[in-house]
Amino acid sequence: MVARSAEAATVLGVRARRLAPVALLVVVAVAAAVLAPEFYDADNLANVARQASPLAVLAIAQTIVMIVGGIDLSQAAVVQAVTIGLVVWTGGDDSSLPQVLLLVLALGAGVGLTNGLLSTYGRIPAFIATLAVGITVTGVRLVSTSGSVTGTVPPAIRTLDGGQTLGIPNAVFVSLGVALVAWVVLRYTTTGRRLYAVGANPAAARASGIRVRRTLIAAYVVSGLLSALAGLVLAGYVGFADSTIGAGAELDSIAAAVIGGASFAGGQGSVGGTIAGVALLAILVNLVLLIGLPTGAQLVAKAVVIIGGLAFYRHLRQLSLEGGKT
Repeated sequence: MVARSAEAATVLGVRARRLAPVALLVVVAVAAAVLAPEFYDADNLANVARQASPLAVLAIAQTIVMIVGGIDLSQAAVVQAVTIGLVVWTGGDDSSLPQVLLLVLALGAGVGLTNGLLSTYGRIPAFIATLAVGITVTGVRLVSTSGSVTGTVPPAIRTLDGGQTLGIPNAVFVSLGVALVAWVVLRYTTTGRRLYAVGANPAAARASGIRVRRTLIAAYVVSGLLSALAGLVLAGYVGFADSTIGAGAELDSIAAAVIGGASFAGGQGSVGGTIAGVALLAILVNLVLLIGLPTGAQLVAKAVVIIGGLAFYRHLRQLSLEGGKT
């Protein structure tokens, strides 16, 4: 009887955790309808979706890393390096784009591999390792470009984010494609089960035959690759070189993942929850602008949502534990 009660409480807690981001999203969407009905204008919705697409890719990458119990603070550095490198190495022309795309994706994968090696074989905490790698990437970029770059993004990349298909921004299809692949891998494959197992209990995962270090490194490599892809999408949206593009993106991705139910302790997180977290942040940012509040209010709104989400998840966990004792 006690075992059944504990199991029921755990299941209820998991379901509530999955539904919480959607519930928050619905509340904010209703608030948007009341406070700024123009939010639901078709052009505004398309713009919000276009702006949210790079963050969605980054947040999915961050979720994968958080599931294994890590964190990636180098994402913004990769995004900035990719956007600047894209302009410098192509000269704004499509002719050399295929080679440059391979180069920037390799850059992202290389950064992810370095993060993974430092945090596993180097035994450096992920927070420190990824922060140091991000600072290094930024430093190399600033030195190699003398801190100033001008130019435009190749037309093909501008079409990636600036163009539309069937009235839907192309960037949305990119982020949805990434989300679909990640959802299938995490939910239905052995690889996904290994990721969750490593994050939940590395020692038990190792004892069951899972190569923990290899799994951790793979998660970071995927994060690096997706960060590079997000940089390409963001470059297409902006259309020109700007060294400030993507600043703070890693913090927004962490916020979206946490709002979506990911845990810093590892073993938790889902693509659906993360996408809901991204949508929630995107609506908040746009809503602040529409109702005429100062830009700084965006930061306050994000902080309130993050703190509220964490407090809510902690409450759910407490209820689950109490239910298991009865």
